[in-house]
Amino acid sequence: MESRIYIVGMGPGREEMMTGEALNVLEQADVIVGYTLYLNLLSKSFQRKELLSTPMRQEEERCRLCFREARKGKKVALVCSGDAGIYGMAALMYEIGKDYPETELVVVAGITAASSGAAVLGAPINHDFCVISLSDLLTPWEKIERRLNAAAEGDFVIVLYNPSSHKRKDYLSRACDILLQKIEEERVCGYVENIGRDGTKTATCTLKELKDVEVNMFTTVFIGSSGSEIINGKLVTKRGYRM
Repeated sequence: MESRIYIVGMGPGREEMMTGEALNVLEQADVIVGYTLYLNLLSKSFQRKELLSTPMRQEEERCRLCFREARKGKKVALVCSGDAGIYGMAALMYEIGKDYPETELVVVAGITAASSGAAVLGAPINHDFCVISLSDLLTPWEKIERRLNAAAEGDFVIVLYNPSSHKRKDYLSRACDILLQKIEEERVCGYVENIGRDGTKTATCTLKELKDVEVNMFTTVFIGSSGSEIINGKLVTKRGYRM
């Protein structure tokens, strides 16, 4: 029997910041699978569903749980924060899905932190930008360092995901040291904590100041390009229109 699993990007987690397609899929699902934190962010209307979770770093087991439930004939949705295809579970689901050829996978796009955070700060990614995760759990730091250097050399706006954690408290500072070798100290930057959730915090600063900022794992950092500036308190990257 053929089955189907929806891999749903739930954005920051608030229902009003999910796409209509994501909401519809979750409403139709019999089972919603996800990391406990993300399940807790779902509104009360979804709490009546069968909710299944695994702890952090048990991503493979979480994916296989989806396939097992789908084989039972249930409508399954796997939720991820932001967009499931951007540092989410979509790729792992496709990898594991090779063992379950009877199950179709459907990715439902969500709003990633680069987009939702940019909206809070102003318009920082209005021109060419790149996204780099500072987590070295799955990517060697040496490769992250090369990517930071390449992004600085290319004069991209740089969005940093996973800038800190309990074990990586100095990673943002280390990244700033790398970027400061190619970018001036006064380059405008910004960061947003808890995007779209209770306790949202936002700030703008220079790259030199950013080096000493303490952030957590729920913070997204934006480092401007040479075309970025602060306009009326907002971080804006100009497209280059002649005014």
